[in-house]
Amino acid sequence: MKLNRFNELQQRLGLRFQQYALLRQAFTHTSYVNEHRHGHVEDNERLEFLGDAVLQLLVSEYLYVTYPQRPEGELTRMRASIVCEPSLARFAELLNFGAYVLLGRGEEQLGGRARPALLADLFESFIGALYLDQGLEQVRQFLSTRVFPHIENDGPMLVKDFKSKLQERVQHSSLGTVEYRVVEERGPAHDREFVVEVSLGEECWGRGSGRTKKEAEQQAASEAWRKLLKESQG
Repeated sequence: MKLNRFNELQQRLGLRFQQYALLRQAFTHTSYVNEHRHGHVEDNERLEFLGDAVLQLLVSEYLYVTYPQRPEGELTRMRASIVCEPSLARFAELLNFGAYVLLGRGEEQLGGRARPALLADLFESFIGALYLDQGLEQVRQFLSTRVFPHIENDGPMLVKDFKSKLQERVQHSSLGTVEYRVVEERGPAHDREFVVEVSLGEECWGRGSGRTKKEAEQQAASEAWRKLLKESQG
């Protein structure tokens, strides 16, 4: 990826990294590093670890200040729903982060740019890089501008994972039992891909794939939930 792509990203986000290498590292997936070992490139996993902690803190602060009447247990559940994989992946999608990530050829061919688990990790690594480069206050401002408004505007539709959303809709409409089934496993052991179908009663309503069973189930649940929503509106 050319240098100007990351400059374009910074301009779009209204940011300017003092340490450009941190920004590049935040968008460097392990698959890219494995194919460019000669270049001494570092992947984003350590930044992801740091970003997770920074997000936990600032999301906790946001919820504590925004919802002063809510008890600890409810705030804990809200935080968990905001920092879960589907929500973080959604934030990354809203910012179009997938267009900038550096991937290896194999991950690229498998559609890594749109893979929820990868996007969620990417969002965390970006937050970690921004924290190291510009400090906690800048991350707080970024989240206040780019993330927290979506929590308010989209409400529970954003911060719940699709398996939970599907289960709630099925129970509300008395549509029967939700069942997930692995129908196919592809690729070698170190690069496995799972294909999962979700059924309501005897009928298949959704199909998804992913590097983990959990990811594939989320994809299948998303498809089923959207079909049910469209049916109820149509």
